Parts: sequence; C-alpha cells; structure tokens
Amino acid sequence: MITSTTLHNGVRIVTQHIGSMHTVTTGIWVANGTRHESPEDNGVAHFIEHMLFKGTERRSAHQITREIDSMGGILNAFTGHEYVCYYAKVLAKFLPRAADLLADIFLNSTFPLDEIERERKVVLQEIKMRDDSPEEYINDRFHQNFFRGQMLGMPVLGSEQTVSALTRDSIVSHKNSRYRPQDIIIAAAGNIHHDQLVAIVAPLFSEIFSSWQSQHVDSFAPAAKMMQLIEREMEQTLVCLGTRSLRYDHHDRYPLFLLTTILGGGMSSRLFQEVREKRGLAYSVCSYIISHADSGALVVYAGTEKDHCREVIDIAQREMSRLVSEEVPQDELDAAREQLKGKTLMSLESSDSLMTRLAKNEIYHQKQQSIEDVIANYDAVSSRDIQRVSQELFQSEFLHLEAMGQVSDLGLSVDMLAV
Repeated sequence: MITSTTLHNGVRIVTQHIGSMHTVTTGIWVANGTRHESPEDNGVAHFIEHMLFKGTERRSAHQITREIDSMGGILNAFTGHEYVCYYAKVLAKFLPRAADLLADIFLNSTFPLDEIERERKVVLQEIKMRDDSPEEYINDRFHQNFFRGQMLGMPVLGSEQTVSALTRDSIVSHKNSRYRPQDIIIAAAGNIHHDQLVAIVAPLFSEIFSSWQSQHVDSFAPAAKMMQLIEREMEQTLVCLGTRSLRYDHHDRYPLFLLTTILGGGMSSRLFQEVREKRGLAYSVCSYIISHADSGALVVYAGTEKDHCREVIDIAQREMSRLVSEEVPQDELDAAREQLKGKTLMSLESSDSLMTRLAKNEIYHQKQQSIEDVIANYDAVSSRDIQRVSQELFQSEFLHLEAMGQVSDLGLSVDMLAV
C-alpha cells in the first residue's frame, strides 16, 4: 500500500493507496522549522508559510483561493519546531489540479512587498491572539521555558520585535536556503496512484538545489527544577506541570504513550477521574507528550479555581508517584492499550492523518512502519515497562511548573515540586 520514490536530488515522494477513499491529501513537507532559525529571525519559517499563499508567477492570491474552492477542497499549512507542511485535501479526481497548485505556491511564490507588509500585520495579530488565549499561552510558555536557552525553546510565531524586523531579503533568503531537496518530502494518501503523482511532481522538483549546510543543533540538556508564575486577572488558575520525556523515535515510546494515556489521556484516566469526577476541581485536565528529534516533555495541564490550585498540583504529583512506585493493574493497562489501538486504527479512515503519518515516519524514522507493527508494539508493553519508564521520567529534579492567574499570593514555591 505504501510506495516511495527518491529523486536524484534527494526529494522523497511517498504515497499510500486506499482505493475505498473518495479523497486524496497531498502534503509538501520540509524538515526544517523554528529550531533552524537564528534568534534574530525567529518566526521567519512561520512567516514564509503565510507568504506562500500570497501569489505566484501564474496565480494571484485570490486565484489560489478561488481555485481550491472550485474543487471543494482544503488548502492549508502549519509550522512546527522541526518542520513545515503545505497540504491540499481534494476529491481524488482533482489530484492533478491540486498537486499543480501546491507545487506552484511552493516553488514559484513571488513574495510581493505589499503582501509582506499586509501579512506582517496579520502575524502580529496572531501573536496577540495567542497571548489573549490563556490556555494556548500557558502551554506555549511552558515549551519556551522548558527548552529555554536554545532555538528549540523559541516560539513558532516569533515575537513582535523579530517579526517586525523581517525584511523581504531575509525572508526569501531563508526560504531558498532552508528548503533543501534532501529535506523535502512529498507525501500523499487516499485514492491515489503513486506513478500518477510522481509524473506530476518529479519534473517540477527534480531541479531544486541548495548549498546551505545545516549548522550544529545543540543537544537538549534538561534544566534544573523550575517554577514560573504569571500574574493575570482571570477567573481560573491554569497549571502546566511537566518533566523531561523521550525523543520522537525512542524505543520506549510505546510504554510512554500508554503511561500518558493512563495518567491523563481520556475520561477514564487517573487525573480525569480524581480531579474532575471525584473532586470536581476542574473542567479540563489532561496529560500530553511533546516529542522532538532529540528530546521531549510530558505535561499535565489543568484549569481550576485559585483556591484549588495547590490541591490539583499535589494530585498530579501524587499520580506521577503512583506510576513510579506501583505497577499498573493489568485491566487498566489493557483498557489503555485498546484505547490507543482504536485511535490508531480509526485514523486510517482519514487521508490527511495518513498523509501526516507518512511524512513524520520519513522525518523521524527514515522509514515507514506498518500499522501491524504499531499494534504489535502496543501489545508487547507490560506493566513493568510502564513503571520502568515512569521511574526514568518522573524525577523531582526535572519538574517544571507554569501557573497563570491570580497566583502571587498562593504560596507556591519550587520546593513543593516533588515526585
């Protein structure tokens, strides 16, 4: 079902054929994101993502949007710390048109000066919108502080200062140098034939060249235990409590997925049951994983009343301690295992999820992994595996807390962080 071709310059084309689907999602990925910027041009990768929809030599910005709408499709993009993706989802019969449109914006965008200035205002508003969204802001702030001291900790959007300082020359130069053929993956999934996509994109992408050499990326060293308090007038107090985790391709990632699910990954998770169902302390409480090529974090997030903030933090630390000191009961492990296996299998029904899976496998594993192997890896995890990984990750010296709200008089201190 999965077929791949590598062009002579290193561009990879990988497809997954699902004949029963009506749609095809095609994505052009670049394994180069915010982490590969400099402090001075922080936000440029995200800014380029915006600009590639603002006109090419063949199409104006309005023509781009009108063309995708005429196919009833979706055209969008997103930027991460280690990659950027431009994608289109259309009915299978429109694949040639969608692929040509994607290639055109990726290869032939003109970066008009007037559009750069307009889009600069848009991105500055996006930064303000993020800062005005408490939940988004605190999770973004956690990432910045946990990975502080390196580009991995810089915000994807950049800052008002860096975005305001970007010039057309710096934007175009960054795009031309960082969009190297060996970092480009064209991934497509759905009712698609591999040879058809190759015939469309190979002539367009075979001549891409960049002499830029990737600079050394500092390896991640977790900082010492830390607490950051953000005073803000809010009805709730928001909390992010996290610790170091595993890199994206770590061999223990399956026990990690399961322990995170057991801790706070759903309505039956320990945190949801204890914090919300039994005590009524929060509407929203969960745990999630941040994964990068060489590092990661496991984070507990909750929103609660000011007077219950300390109690919620204590519960989260107590549940981490339980995972360290006790093996997970077999029935709880089996339920979490089936939950993750079900989500994995249900994702096969979405061409955009399949496309993303293809690309991330190429970026982080340099190979494709079958669904059968994924399921087998989940089945192989034991309660002892989960306890072993918990003992490695849940250590007091690596805990990091972000709390936002009316927090200055809560008596919170770094000494209270302990597993």
